[in-house]
Amino acid sequence: MEMVTLTIDDKAVEVPKGTTIYKAAKKAGIEIPVLCYMDLGDLNIEHKPGGCRICVVEVEGRRNLAPSCSTEVYEGMQVHTHTIRVLNARQTIMELLLSDHPKDCLICPKSGNCDLQNMAIKMGVREIHNQDIAEVSTYRTDFSPAIIRDMNKCIMCRRCETMCNEFQTVGALSAINRGFMSVVAPAFEMDLEDSVCTYCGQCVAVCPTGALTEVDHTHRLIRDLSNPSKTVIVQTAPAVRAALGEAFGLPPGTLVTGKMAAALRRLGFKYVFDTDFSADLTIMEEGAELLDRLTRHLKGDKTVRLPILTSCCPSWVNFFEAQFPDMLDIPSTARSPQQMFGAIAKTYFADKIKVKRDHLVVVSIMPCLAKKYECTRDEFKVDGNPDVDYSISTRELAHLIKQANIDFHTLPDEEFDLPLGESTGAGVIFGATGGVIEAAIRTAYELYTNKKLPRIDFQELRGMDGIREAVIDFDGLPLNIGIAHGLGNARKLLEDIRSGKNSYHAIEIMACPGGCIGGGGQPLHHGNFSILKKRMEAIYREDAAKSIRKSHENPYIIKLYEEFLGKPMSEKSHKLLHTHYVDKSKKIIYI
Repeated sequence: MEMVTLTIDDKAVEVPKGTTIYKAAKKAGIEIPVLCYMDLGDLNIEHKPGGCRICVVEVEGRRNLAPSCSTEVYEGMQVHTHTIRVLNARQTIMELLLSDHPKDCLICPKSGNCDLQNMAIKMGVREIHNQDIAEVSTYRTDFSPAIIRDMNKCIMCRRCETMCNEFQTVGALSAINRGFMSVVAPAFEMDLEDSVCTYCGQCVAVCPTGALTEVDHTHRLIRDLSNPSKTVIVQTAPAVRAALGEAFGLPPGTLVTGKMAAALRRLGFKYVFDTDFSADLTIMEEGAELLDRLTRHLKGDKTVRLPILTSCCPSWVNFFEAQFPDMLDIPSTARSPQQMFGAIAKTYFADKIKVKRDHLVVVSIMPCLAKKYECTRDEFKVDGNPDVDYSISTRELAHLIKQANIDFHTLPDEEFDLPLGESTGAGVIFGATGGVIEAAIRTAYELYTNKKLPRIDFQELRGMDGIREAVIDFDGLPLNIGIAHGLGNARKLLEDIRSGKNSYHAIEIMACPGGCIGGGGQPLHHGNFSILKKRMEAIYREDAAKSIRKSHENPYIIKLYEEFLGKPMSEKSHKLLHTHYVDKSKKIIYI
């Protein structure tokens, strides 16, 4: 590897040829401020447009200032990062950005966690000179079921565009217009709801300002909790317990399952349940569907569609409905755990506690913004009443706990309520990429072979590689498994299926990096993937600590089938726990 030596602020540093000034300075221990720059090394994404110019530096022999995030070094280069010329340029650029930015920081959803605000503070900007040079933008705010776009706050860093188009390959966002009126938006400035947006929320996770935020349901929740005619219950997803503690200063990977349950009771929920219960239920239905397809395939039934694709992730469902409508018969028809929980809560559980369906409010705590959209889908409603009334994100729950002045650190550990709070280790690992298919294997193996599983942990299904594959021995039958996280990786697998290039029997797909642990509603990790790995480790720790680790051994799942559902894939379970998919390809507009 060819190396070059340069000097930055009188410090000599040696780096590989092709390194940017910003990264060379970082190696030398010199901090250069950046705003539009984003480094997601674990996803092989380095967003370095050099657009905002906050990172400019002075290079001897060069007339104009150089954007350090996109300018490569050369032998003998001499760089100055904090000259008066540089400081003046950065401050002027910041004033230009702020001159066209709304001044509603007190009520902005990103207040206190806004990169633009933090940079202005860091640079000491307390007034804006030449305010009249800006043409104040007048974009309307775009409300979708999951994500709010306020393009008046867009600073054209284009991070969202990179996540949407490079990592997810969705193609919902693109730069439009020029000058002060330039923003990143869907094609022809249409609403997100009318675009191919999947609501994965990865754009929200990387937006440095309040231009992209989630739809906030906490005000609605407070009203419901204070309504004596409503019985409000809650379910909480497995990935939430592995990340919620970060919002209260706890180290990444700290499990807060018991404290979370305690906090939810103190907020006023009548019953506190666990989505892990319905994750176990999902395995019963999805596993039965897998075995049915597999058995018919082995008997020579040419109508069977394999591989079967998991259907737990609503962002992934949105993606294939819009972009692969010719393959709608391949994914499992099993609903997501969130929606299975809602269906059981508003039938089986509502009957047990003698509460009418429309008086029962089912709230979910999810790491995912697409879950907000999923609640609104018509197929998950009965006479207009949704199975899950609405979903709030991990971040929203953290805000609500703080708003209620609950001392999270001193809360005792409490258990979930029964019967919809009992779960197995298989339900827990749904929160990590590879976890759904591993949970399915634990149950499908024993149901298929009528033998005890020789091992519980399938390390070959775990990890952070974007696409993984493994062969699991089903007592002489080699079951070919594929796993992908990130919709860009999912696209590769789907294109292989379409062209007949793969021989998988089952594929798990999650939209977000690392699976649900990296969901768009989780505490922001700012591209630090060591945080995602610690969350994943926490998920598997909770699984290992469970006394029951196979979904079909959950006593309350067994009781649910005996008392109410009959058996997996029965007529009743199919009506309540399965769904159908729709062709959304008409929404596609190529940009």
